[in-house]
Amino acid sequence: MSEDDKIAAWAALLRTHAAVLPRLEKALSRAGLPITWYDVLLVLNAAPHRRLRMTDLGEQAVVSRERVSRVVGELEREGLVERQANPDDRRSAFAAITAEGRRRLRAAAPVYLAAVEEHFLSYLSDREARVIATALWRVLGTEEHPV
Repeated sequence: MSEDDKIAAWAALLRTHAAVLPRLEKALSRAGLPITWYDVLLVLNAAPHRRLRMTDLGEQAVVSRERVSRVVGELEREGLVERQANPDDRRSAFAAITAEGRRRLRAAAPVYLAAVEEHFLSYLSDREARVIATALWRVLGTEEHPV
């Protein structure tokens, strides 16, 4: 692969993200959840006991680490997340998804998945999707856990 091909791959990733994300945001806003809320609720729902320390949530959510606390505060005010004291470490707290948070996440999930299908997956063959996923997970794994 030439250097131009590598730069083209990077440019395509950036431009695709910039083109698709607003469409996903628009779809989710019609379902009543900003995409940042959906992301945090999705991560919390998948976590053990449906809760994470704030620092771990900041590492796992797509929302920037700096914004995670603000987003959790917004979700908390809406009754979708609650902060819980960490009995093992008084310096940290857990963010936990509430029953209402799970209900709202379940209601928004079909909207989100349909938008991902319409604006991204529908353009890819199964093979292309596997190649992209494999390559991007490799980059992500290396960047998140450098040797």
